[in-house]
Amino acid sequence: MQALKNLSIVLFFSSFSVLFAQKPQFSDLLQNIDSREKVSLNGLWDIIIDPLENGYYNHRLQPMDNGFFKNAKMQSPSDLIEYNFDTSDQIMVPGDWNSQMEKLYYFEGTVWYKKDFNYTPTAKELVYLYFEAVNYEAIVYLNGERIGTHTGGYTPFQFEVTDKLKKGNNFVVVKVDNKRKRENVPTVNQDWWNYGGITRSVHLISTPVTHISDYSIQLAKGSTTTIEGWVNVENAVNGERVEISIPELRKTIHSVIENGTAHFSIKAKPKLWEPNDPKLYEVSIKTTTDKLTDAIGFRTISTQGSKIVLNGKEVFLKGISIHEEAPFKTGRVTTKEECRILLQWAKELGCNYIRLAHYPHSETMVREAEKMGFMIWSEIPVYWTILFDNTDTYANAKNQLTEMISRDKNRAAILMWSVANETPESDARLEFLGNLAEEARKLDPTRLITAALDTQSEGENGKLIEDPLGKAVDVIGINHYCGWYVDEPENCSSLKWASAYDKPMVMSEVGGGALYGLHGEKNERWTEEYQAHLYKTNIEMMRNIDFLSGLSPWILMDFRSSRRPLKRIQEDFNRKGLISEQGMKKQAFYILRDYYLKENN
Repeated sequence: MQALKNLSIVLFFSSFSVLFAQKPQFSDLLQNIDSREKVSLNGLWDIIIDPLENGYYNHRLQPMDNGFFKNAKMQSPSDLIEYNFDTSDQIMVPGDWNSQMEKLYYFEGTVWYKKDFNYTPTAKELVYLYFEAVNYEAIVYLNGERIGTHTGGYTPFQFEVTDKLKKGNNFVVVKVDNKRKRENVPTVNQDWWNYGGITRSVHLISTPVTHISDYSIQLAKGSTTTIEGWVNVENAVNGERVEISIPELRKTIHSVIENGTAHFSIKAKPKLWEPNDPKLYEVSIKTTTDKLTDAIGFRTISTQGSKIVLNGKEVFLKGISIHEEAPFKTGRVTTKEECRILLQWAKELGCNYIRLAHYPHSETMVREAEKMGFMIWSEIPVYWTILFDNTDTYANAKNQLTEMISRDKNRAAILMWSVANETPESDARLEFLGNLAEEARKLDPTRLITAALDTQSEGENGKLIEDPLGKAVDVIGINHYCGWYVDEPENCSSLKWASAYDKPMVMSEVGGGALYGLHGEKNERWTEEYQAHLYKTNIEMMRNIDFLSGLSPWILMDFRSSRRPLKRIQEDFNRKGLISEQGMKKQAFYILRDYYLKENN
């Protein structure tokens, strides 16, 4: 009998009885798409470049409800004869248009995408058209009918299209517009390439009518022996049951659905996820009509004064910042193999932590990093001088924050949600970011909130961290380029830091540029020797910061940026990478690697 109890513990909960696990207001995104039945719409898509947007606006500059098209072949007399997908160019999805077509290298504006596909409907199912990311504004049409829009270039979105699909041939058209706008998030001024297009995968996802749509499964805050959470079941009837099973822990729980959600709590002692042993458990979620499996890790994260504490032990974040830039070919990362190349380079560097800058990276990147034992800083592109007094801008940022946390809330590797990078101090900014920090805590009270600041003031003995945003975050990120944008490398070693806050500080950006293969004296800017010398002196500076809990220098690999046109050196690349875009390691790579491998172990 005792053995049977260990194998299966059956508990029943109604939603009012588990107050500690109330479901936050996440987005309606399907969770864990890799565990679903799906059809890929990746591959070649037809495109029409439309810089004047004549395919969207009529001659009176009025939007046309269904764009310029009426059917798949564009044969209707009311169609614009200049617009014909059958004779148009083609590019690959996922992918950006800038790196695939030379004439689109600098292009910002509208490109129409079209994909034909066959579909055979199945009884008693729902079908979702799911985009992992489109940069930046997307208007989506299915079989000539407008079905929805999305704003934001780095988070997923979906539309339920069950009744809009036909047996046989179907076609989807997407108006993609990557124009930078002052009110956008990010705004017009950014230091990475504005890659346009359907940059991540597209799927048709099938589910039962009554299906598991979302869930949260993790350790209760502050506990290592209670796993709790909730499961949302779409179109469920009150009283139906959900089974949550963790076979390796010999635990099975049944919970009752009330108002679409089942709450649960499991007593267990899982092996905790950590960088040196990134343990993941197979978790099964089952109803009478649906079943999903996920690989979930369990860990605790907190702060104690100026220390970051993982699983009850102080941890030092040995990190690197990473852009979602593909190695060797540049352009957007589009494959698991490209993710793993970047992550393997970070492993070779001695990292246990990565800052995914300056926007949510793909779900593939996050999951691969988790499997490899990287702790993660994930952020939204609230960057530089966005319109902090604009209500629509705030709504946009809040939505991107919600979509990021909704997608990745079950990933143990993510320790910190970041709400901003290098924003200038003002009352409007403090209210804007303070509200975002509170929203993040409402959605996920188990993780730490951070932001990268470059607003240090001059203290009596050096730099003083006193930005009032420090009150709103749990971990203070500091971006400081001693020896590059300010001062000389020789003076960095003796630079002193102080903080008005008893909180952990992560040096979220530090570094300088070098062109791989360019050599000279250590005082010659752009040489590998200069960059290596700069790293040596900055490491000395960081050794003397007693409240430093980690660093993520800028950056792993050189990446494209339209702010960086310097001929024969930058050539549209930010050259602060420790590795060139062709995978060649610079001298500074080994300086940082030695620091990570010899210290803070």
